Amino acid sequence: MPDTFEVKIESLAYGGDGLGRLPDGRVTFVPYTIPGERVKIRLVEDKPKFSRAQLLEVLESSPGRVEPRCQHFYTCGGCHYQHMDYAAQVEAKKMILQEQLERIGGLHNLPQIDVVPAPVAWNYRNSIQFHLTQDGRLGFQKARSNQTFVIVECYLPEAGINLLWPQIELEPIAGLERVSIRQGIDEELMIILESNDAAEVDFSIENLPVSIVQAGQSGFTVLAGSIHVMMAVLDRQFHVSAGSFFQVNSLQAQAMVQHLLGHLPLEKEMTVLDAYSGVGLFSAFLALKVKRLVGIEVSPQACEDFTINLDEFDHVELYEAPVEQVLASVNFHPDVVVLDPPRAGLGSKVVEGVLAQGAKRLAYVSCDPATLARDSQQLLAGGYQLNNLTLFDMFPQTYHVETVALMSRVKE
Repeated sequence: MPDTFEVKIESLAYGGDGLGRLPDGRVTFVPYTIPGERVKIRLVEDKPKFSRAQLLEVLESSPGRVEPRCQHFYTCGGCHYQHMDYAAQVEAKKMILQEQLERIGGLHNLPQIDVVPAPVAWNYRNSIQFHLTQDGRLGFQKARSNQTFVIVECYLPEAGINLLWPQIELEPIAGLERVSIRQGIDEELMIILESNDAAEVDFSIENLPVSIVQAGQSGFTVLAGSIHVMMAVLDRQFHVSAGSFFQVNSLQAQAMVQHLLGHLPLEKEMTVLDAYSGVGLFSAFLALKVKRLVGIEVSPQACEDFTINLDEFDHVELYEAPVEQVLASVNFHPDVVVLDPPRAGLGSKVVEGVLAQGAKRLAYVSCDPATLARDSQQLLAGGYQLNNLTLFDMFPQTYHVETVALMSRVKE
């Protein structure tokens, strides 16, 4: 069997690759392609049921094809869609979300998927993580590889980060694994040196007001400046420590908050449960609308930030524990439950706990359509219906998808 073929790209798969079919009918995954294109490919992985291929030539190109902005695009694993104009990217993500919900979750008769495009498609990230080469230089990992290569440009971070990272020069340090940079309000910057505890880091940035924190297995050590930066959403400031998660696209975080406030039926006598509450991004706004708000968060750093960020409220409680443990041990009789899990999703134990709480409304904020599909299938089987699906393009130029699914209880 030959290893080169001409194929028609039928769709995009979750993960960034185009999907075509070989003459024998098997699916082949081809990066850097767009639905509708006819391309020449070479197989690089040949399995009984599918194959993966290298793009050799675009024979018939899509009208949505554009020249990638970054010189590293075809090497780097960080971006997947720079070869597509932005309108094509957003449409592709909408189709992928629908396909994942239908195929993995078995969910049909879905509500219309609304889309909130990113206000800016470049330089939107308020944080970024670099890997290190063996000689201590900043880089990213190659696509489909754990090899790190040196970079000279990146068009995803906010301007302050892009001014800072080229100035960072590190000697090779045993145990130093990654370098993250976060930008807060007033262009406040923090460098987080991720290492094992054996790493002896002595690092500073001359003449720049930059906080530097070493993150190891036993905790965080401030080498310069502060342990936190201040982030802002809708004119509200948030204390965010080096070890805490915060949405990387502040403008789209703002849009999600506005969406929840506009679509959840919040009333003054209600109880809201915010599971995976993090530093309190959603809780801070929901607490203004209801009688009681309960946060659940397992990260000690995020819990400390949550306490600071919601200190003004007397009707807010916080449980520092895994979500499944809290839901199994306490019934809060919530009217609304907000869920914002990590990429792994809820899982069956959390779904069981959510169903036991019996809330009339659920808001599920998902960063992975596959786990959203799996969990939604179980929630709908447990008595909920899907009322609203909104895709927020939190990560332009990449295949990643952020979705807010709103559900209501239909069975007692």
